[in-house]
Amino acid sequence: MVSVPNPIRLVVLAVGLLLARLGVIDRHRVVRTTDLAWPRVVTGIARMSKNAVDVAMVGVAIGTSAVAGVGFAGPFWGIAFAIGGGAAGGTIALVSQRYGAETFGELGDAVRAGVLLVVVASLPVTAVFYAVPHELISLLSSNERAIAYGADYLRIVGFGVPFAGLNLVASRVLVGCDDAYTAMQLRAGGAAANVVLNAGFIFGLGWGVEGAALGTVVSNLAVTAAFALGIVRGRLPVLGAFPVAIDPFGSYLNREMLADLVEIGLAVGARNLVWVAAEFPMLFVLDIFGETTVAAFVIARRIWGIMNTPGWGFGLASSSLVGQALGSEDPAEAEAYARDIIRFSVGTYLVSAGLVAVVAPDVVALFVKDPTGPEVPIAVDLVYAACIAVVFQGVSGGAAGPLDAAGDTTVPFASQFVGMFLVAIPLAYLGATTALGLWGLYLAFLAETSIPASINYWRFRSGRWKRISEAYRPDPVAADD
Repeated sequence: MVSVPNPIRLVVLAVGLLLARLGVIDRHRVVRTTDLAWPRVVTGIARMSKNAVDVAMVGVAIGTSAVAGVGFAGPFWGIAFAIGGGAAGGTIALVSQRYGAETFGELGDAVRAGVLLVVVASLPVTAVFYAVPHELISLLSSNERAIAYGADYLRIVGFGVPFAGLNLVASRVLVGCDDAYTAMQLRAGGAAANVVLNAGFIFGLGWGVEGAALGTVVSNLAVTAAFALGIVRGRLPVLGAFPVAIDPFGSYLNREMLADLVEIGLAVGARNLVWVAAEFPMLFVLDIFGETTVAAFVIARRIWGIMNTPGWGFGLASSSLVGQALGSEDPAEAEAYARDIIRFSVGTYLVSAGLVAVVAPDVVALFVKDPTGPEVPIAVDLVYAACIAVVFQGVSGGAAGPLDAAGDTTVPFASQFVGMFLVAIPLAYLGATTALGLWGLYLAFLAETSIPASINYWRFRSGRWKRISEAYRPDPVAADD
């Protein structure tokens, strides 16, 4: 892959080279990990910034109730990423191992099976969002203005669910084949287009939250079309060659491949769904605090999303590089990559958290009409709590990468479930109903990352994932040209 003088790449590489100089990680692995990770980090920043800008535009154009409404709709839209993320998690595990083993015929079967799973799983979700959006948002709040805004947003954004899922699968195909850069160009470009569309729809045409939703749908559709064309043809104008070309008319019903995808992807999707599902009771608890705290939390979570983007890159780089090493029957190298990427990830998160902590008050002020509003100090304190908690996410996500690559996806799911449902949400509820107050929310941020970090790292250190991966590795005899 050609190195590009992107500032994100330079920052990530600088952190890695400093750690290598200190003898913490191997320099060669720093360079290869950076080449795979930084495009995904850029994609994450673009997409999370898009989400943040959506909320900021809605907040400036309409006000706190609209921010709360979009926040209430957020977990429902997140179902798209739970569905797509599950299929994508299975896809990258199977694709990376087959790319490493050069069994390209099986690679095509894995891609087509992933596409089929996403379409079958996501279309019913779209139908439900369109049919009963008001009833769904009403499950989380009794604030009629916020419910109305959330329902308007959800009814339209639901049409983007299948496209968002397909984009995840397509990007994982490229990352699993050592090409994170092309995936970044398409998805980050889509996020930038989304911001432009939203600005026109919200401010130019005055469509409010519906304009924000429509911009999301149109941009996801465009990115899906570009991915499909590139993967089928093996190249795209301007972007150039793709690492693979997949025949769209091949079999979509390879039973063995579908079974492996479901087995691996179900736990990955469930883990993603934990994040999404946890937002429902969390928002219900926040509604007890009141609209101001809901808006502050939504703002803080959007900023958290940007801080968390290093994990997007390191998690996928780990899944790809570890999966390729496993596919070529080198578990020792797989473990070495995994170990170094965990350390690399934590170092990068420390830099990310430190930078955000310095500018937290100024960033929060961008989301509100009135910088002196009551939601501002609450949001700033929540951002500070997130800066501490996000460092543990470096351990959690970094350790989950090799587990995902090996097909050992149950433990990361369980760790996220324990952290969110058994600790974080109860802490938030105690804050809403006792003298603990907002400290319950601060501690909830910490619990949702520190507990999964501990469990995932324990599982990685056990080494069992290497034995589990043997069930999913390709048969060397089946290798083809």
